[in-house]
Amino acid sequence: MAETMRQTVASILKSIERYNPANLQTLERYVELQSRENTYDLEANLAVLKLYQFNPERFNPDITCQILLKALTNFPHTDFTLCKCLLLESVVENETISQIKYLADILEQCDFAQFWNRVHQMPELCNRISSFHDSIRKFVCHVVGITFQTIDKNNLANLLGGIDDVTLKHWVKKYGWKDEGNLIFIANQDENIKTKNITEKIEFDHLAPLMAIL
Repeated sequence: MAETMRQTVASILKSIERYNPANLQTLERYVELQSRENTYDLEANLAVLKLYQFNPERFNPDITCQILLKALTNFPHTDFTLCKCLLLESVVENETISQIKYLADILEQCDFAQFWNRVHQMPELCNRISSFHDSIRKFVCHVVGITFQTIDKNNLANLLGGIDDVTLKHWVKKYGWKDEGNLIFIANQDENIKTKNITEKIEFDHLAPLMAIL
């Protein structure tokens, strides 16, 4: 169903029809389909927000929240910033949208403990997005993978949203990390740091005017 809908939406986005408010209902259904079936189409979602800009009377806060939450699942890419830039000032004042913006801010700051704490306080909102938690955990693992050499097992579980041992083992195996008792070995970060010898070549013709002054 998602693939069929994607083709329909793609044909709309390729023409001037992307600015036709009559297509908004189709595009909104497509957003809901993305939320249910864990698919993602940034271009289509941006088109919805653009139509809300041009037709503020058609603004749908529920669809907008879904679009913003889907953008969160694609961190560290800048999708959320692109979506946020299309929001009208009056829209930003919406309480739920403000909460999602705050989620984006603390996620960007890698304050994962605070992020999960806020997510757990709004289960009805985040649970509408299929695989929302796992998508965020992929970003957490990305950050952990480039930051830590070893990490305490309990700390890692908390960074991933307070997951249990079985789920933790799944993520450790998924990223090829090693369970060493109370510690998880991530990677030898020394091997990822390569020194560079910088050689600067200065031609004589470039020095000639300076030498003449001296």
